[in-house]
Amino acid sequence: MRDWKQYIKNHLPAERFRGELMEEILDELAAHLEDAYREALAKGAREEEAEARALEQIEDWDGLAANILRTRRGAAVSRTAQQLDASEAALRKKGGRWAIAANLLQDFRFTARRLRKAPGFTAVALLTLALGIGANSAIFSLVNGILLTPLPFEESDRLVGIWYSFPGFGVSEAGQSAAVHLATVDEGRVFEELGMWDTGTSTITGLDEPEEVPSARVTGGTFEALRVQPSLGRLFTPEDLTPGTPLTVILSHGYWRRRFGGDPGVLGQTLTIDGYAREVIGVMPRGFRIPGYDPAVYTPRRFDQSQLYVGVFGYRAVGRLKPGVTIEEANADVARVLPLAIERFPGGVTIEHLEESRGGPDLRPLKADVVGNVGEVLWVFLGTVGIVLLIACANVANLFLVRAEGREREMAVRRALGADRGRIGWEFLRESLALGFLGGVGGLGLAYAGLRVLGSMASAYLPRLEEISLNTTIFLFTLGISLLAGFLSGFLPALRYGRAGLVGALKEGGRSSTPGRARHRARNALVLAQMALAMVVLVGSGLMFRSYQALRKVDPGFGNPEDVLTVRLEIGSDEVRDPLEAARTHQLIAHRLEEIPGVSSVGLSSSIPMDGVDFADPIFVEGFPVPESQLASIRSFKWIGEGYFEAMEIPVLAGRVLTEEDAHDLNRVVMVSENF
Repeated sequence: MRDWKQYIKNHLPAERFRGELMEEILDELAAHLEDAYREALAKGAREEEAEARALEQIEDWDGLAANILRTRRGAAVSRTAQQLDASEAALRKKGGRWAIAANLLQDFRFTARRLRKAPGFTAVALLTLALGIGANSAIFSLVNGILLTPLPFEESDRLVGIWYSFPGFGVSEAGQSAAVHLATVDEGRVFEELGMWDTGTSTITGLDEPEEVPSARVTGGTFEALRVQPSLGRLFTPEDLTPGTPLTVILSHGYWRRRFGGDPGVLGQTLTIDGYAREVIGVMPRGFRIPGYDPAVYTPRRFDQSQLYVGVFGYRAVGRLKPGVTIEEANADVARVLPLAIERFPGGVTIEHLEESRGGPDLRPLKADVVGNVGEVLWVFLGTVGIVLLIACANVANLFLVRAEGREREMAVRRALGADRGRIGWEFLRESLALGFLGGVGGLGLAYAGLRVLGSMASAYLPRLEEISLNTTIFLFTLGISLLAGFLSGFLPALRYGRAGLVGALKEGGRSSTPGRARHRARNALVLAQMALAMVVLVGSGLMFRSYQALRKVDPGFGNPEDVLTVRLEIGSDEVRDPLEAARTHQLIAHRLEEIPGVSSVGLSSSIPMDGVDFADPIFVEGFPVPESQLASIRSFKWIGEGYFEAMEIPVLAGRVLTEEDAHDLNRVVMVSENF
């Protein structure tokens, strides 16, 4: 068996062990190594292995020799220690930043060895931090991409969405009217450019198989307001927007690559869209889309001004403000144009209607228009995952405290041999910072996977999802919270054991001592903090779950949707030009579907419940005349065919359902809701 006392003397300068006090410290340190040696033997290790494990208890012999040796009372400093400190300071001064870098590299190598020797602790801490950091990185990626990053348009802060409200008629948000748009283009004073569009789907034929694609009809000024130029070809000209001229189309970059393989020769080719031949005149740049929609094709929106009137506020519109113009000034200018539009395009909304409805413009920054109220949800999510990260840090800090208790006696001995508080505290912080950094690396991987899952599950509910990525901002954010998590995880152990007194630690850490109250205070405080933070998350989650359960119990008015399948059908006007014949074709398809085994009923409808598709117009009721100074109530409606109520299991309270004969004979009949 090795003579531990002699071994220590051989590795540290002999002049550091003169006097009775130093002999006591040597005895205590030798006893510490002897305990470790016997414990290894008891676990089945050979003598050589047991000695090696005991020596691993104190590895930093050179660091101990370089530190100031203090007495137990911390008053006297040996001359040799002063000389060693002076030599070390001279070395640092001479070596400069390279000496500091070398010391840091040596420190982290020492940290890596310690973490490798505790694989269980390291794995649990890394997993805990990676989950907390990954959740924060994923949600911050959404916050950054959706809320913080400017829109991908030049000087996007000058872009506004144009909306209106008519509180007197119960309409809080209405789009643009074609008549008001044209009047604003001619009479407005605050806009550089104005654009307007509506969206839908179009059927393209003549390219292998017929295909239904998302489409947009845009007015002049739309692309100009967004400051975008085509990557190939040209934009629409006033001639393209004039009724009676040849029809044209512009392709999106994605559709051009998918259907034409990126062939520049696509310009001048003819596409049949909704039964009409159109010449391809341009291809939009990669990644471009109009706000809130991603069309495959863009066609010009033409208006016969002789048929327009102020009404049908259903278009999306965007305006580019002149430099220095505020939202308030723009609202005032559009409010000035409204009466002028009513005078120029009579036959719809009157001045009296406008006054009764208290109608007016409600312009907003285009970014707020695109994002909507999703920001409220995202900030709540970010706060929630922030609390989760704090809980993870508290967990890891508790693990550090438990692990540090096994080294308390070692820390006390090192303090007696000259290690200062900063060095001991830095050792704990090194380990926690290293774990935080490695947890951040793992968190980035989890964040990437989480964003992929969110992209597939929530693409219909999250705006600007295509602009979200793990960019430099996300990397810096992850690095910051990783270092913060590492610091929070190791701060309490560094504070607790970096300032521990020598005498108390040696007595409390002796072989016959029992754990004292002091060492449990920090752990108890962390447990209480975890419970408090977890309670906040649990209460919030419980409230959300209760709301979700309440929503599930709401009667939607139709039967079990799990038994209902839907399919979209689009019959091009080039195939069937007669509207009545188109209706019969739809009914023929429905009858063929009914013949499929397992199908109980098939119905036709312009939309299904809760799909967001809504048509609305003023509805006049016979026997209930509307005063001339008022507008009729605006109600939503849809077109349906025979079998719709049976397929959706919607009960009919009175009267009869619509039949095929109503469509064939063009009967002017309607069904109304109980609420109506």
